[in-house]
Amino acid sequence: MSNTKIDRWLINSLMDIDFYKITMLQAFYHAAEFRLVNVQWKFACRNKEGLDLTPLIPEIQKQLEHICTLSFTDEELDYLAKLSFIKPDYIEFLRIFKLNMKFIHLHSDGENINLRFDGPLLHVSLFEIYALSIISELHTYINCGGFDLFIAREKLASKIALLKAEGDLSGFSFIDFGTRRRASKDWQEEVLTTLKAELPDSFVGTSSVHFARTLGLPALGTMAHEWFQSWQAVTRLADAQTAALEGWVREYRGRLGTALTDCYSMDSFIRDFDDPYFGKLYDGLRHDSGCPFIWGEKAIALYRSMDIEPLNKTLVFSDSLDFPRMIEIWKRFRGRIKVTFGIGTNLMNDVGNTPLSIVIKMITVNGKPVAKISDEPGKSMCEDLGYLQYLASQYGIDPSTVKISK
Repeated sequence: MSNTKIDRWLINSLMDIDFYKITMLQAFYHAAEFRLVNVQWKFACRNKEGLDLTPLIPEIQKQLEHICTLSFTDEELDYLAKLSFIKPDYIEFLRIFKLNMKFIHLHSDGENINLRFDGPLLHVSLFEIYALSIISELHTYINCGGFDLFIAREKLASKIALLKAEGDLSGFSFIDFGTRRRASKDWQEEVLTTLKAELPDSFVGTSSVHFARTLGLPALGTMAHEWFQSWQAVTRLADAQTAALEGWVREYRGRLGTALTDCYSMDSFIRDFDDPYFGKLYDGLRHDSGCPFIWGEKAIALYRSMDIEPLNKTLVFSDSLDFPRMIEIWKRFRGRIKVTFGIGTNLMNDVGNTPLSIVIKMITVNGKPVAKISDEPGKSMCEDLGYLQYLASQYGIDPSTVKISK
């Protein structure tokens, strides 16, 4: 590592963020339950063995200070306002929206980055993606010394060739979910431009609102775990999942209708979702942990139990995907239910380096712990094991199987 500074701003637009953060912020903005809620988010790197990330801290601080100077431009707000489900009062909220450094707590903890966002939900939620993409790109250029563009392009070309070799790809589609773990912003733009030209029928959009606007791509995304987690603190714990599903319907009335299933495990989701009211209002389900094949079979069985034709619904797979895995899942379910894929790290950070597996998760709401358990119980970032075990018991999960990740 010869240099710990970057001579440019890595983010120059508040639109350089995942689409679901914009749509979830609107849902939070309109929900009376969250008007005065304070939250805390925590950063973690899951694969930092042997890697000291703390030299990145001064540059992370500088880059975060820069995003706190940014505002949404009139052109950006005009783009959002044209989306039928984005409401005028929310546009005016975004017009005066600014991030604030007083909600950021960043320091070294030995060889770890201790990064937390602590403040009003409406004013700290967007930090997540900006911070992750900053840290990911700093890792590329400071820890890895950049990347070989020839290798990156060769890897991308092999992915495209793999899909083209399949011949008939009818019913196969994928979305870029890679903003948070991209090797660099410039590389993300090149990947998107290439995919748009080379795979116009299979590549259907991006979660990046900035590149959706500038490259003429559909902006796509779903709700995320924070939506489900936040309800744990404002309603009866056993009702939190149902309240989150109801709250999303209240805001979007059946639009943006893909439900995330793994905040409390697929089995508990099925119990709360097993009502034609939800089955018909939501267009599909998103997989983000556990075996995709077992999960997909459960989803099909769920729809059949509600007398809903599975071919009228869509399953979105988004957990640790690569291109061979996507093809394997597609072949398993084609002709039985519609499928699409949200692929992130393997698409936007397969450049010859080892990418960081980084997350920022909500850990408290109004001082109370919140958590996800998912279909991989060992991944929770909750800091209160007692709460985590109680949460598990409320959703039919063996409390002894849950643990707090290091």
